[in-house]
Amino acid sequence: MDFVSLTIEIYCFLFTIAIVAGFLDTLAGGGGLLTLPALMMTGMPPLAALATNKLQSSMGAATASVMMLRGRRVRWHQVKYLMLSAFIGSVIGTVILQFVDAQMLTVIIPVVITCIGIYFLITPMVDEANKPVRVSSAGYKKFVVPLIGFYDGILGPGTGSFFTLAGRALRGQKFLEATAIAKTLNFASNIASLLVFLFAGHVVWLLGILMMVGQFIGAWLGSHCLFKIPVSYLRYLVVFMCFAMLIKYVAT
Repeated sequence: MDFVSLTIEIYCFLFTIAIVAGFLDTLAGGGGLLTLPALMMTGMPPLAALATNKLQSSMGAATASVMMLRGRRVRWHQVKYLMLSAFIGSVIGTVILQFVDAQMLTVIIPVVITCIGIYFLITPMVDEANKPVRVSSAGYKKFVVPLIGFYDGILGPGTGSFFTLAGRALRGQKFLEATAIAKTLNFASNIASLLVFLFAGHVVWLLGILMMVGQFIGAWLGSHCLFKIPVSYLRYLVVFMCFAMLIKYVAT
């Protein structure tokens, strides 16, 4: 990518968006709904935007997974094969993505992000009602988890919410348990996709590293505001900013 054409304002904009995304992701999730449209607004090719988004979001996914494992909210033996399934599904999705027409992606990505934004808006944050087990452990590992991992490889925003929803609706997991497991699965699918993008050479390192620093700052700030801000308000803010940036992207 030609960095000469990027102004200092664009660098500051992406850094700020990464801080906001890291902050909101820590409290309400959905940071990818902000960072991907922001990267696309720079005029970056779709594959480069997706790859760079994976790089910057990998820090949050890795940090969350380590916290879940070290805090024993989830055990390694409980998730290791699920993580492998998510990893494989994401690799397949990202490899297929390399052969998709870039011009199609400029249309597909905004449409899919809009749909995910609507889903993100209407899905309840916490639902502690008991859920029956609808899918066997083997079926969940072999089909459901790889499918969500495949989506993460193809696009990505909302993956963590999908893993949580699947754990609740299909495996009868409690909300906190489903959320903790989702963090580790999201990390596995995230790092798998990033490895493929690195091999293909699509990552824009300077912007990715800049946004990684922003993600870290935002996550640190968010961790100090837990339980102090109504999460439902933050979710509305995520969706509003997502749609605002998509409108700006389409208009340019």
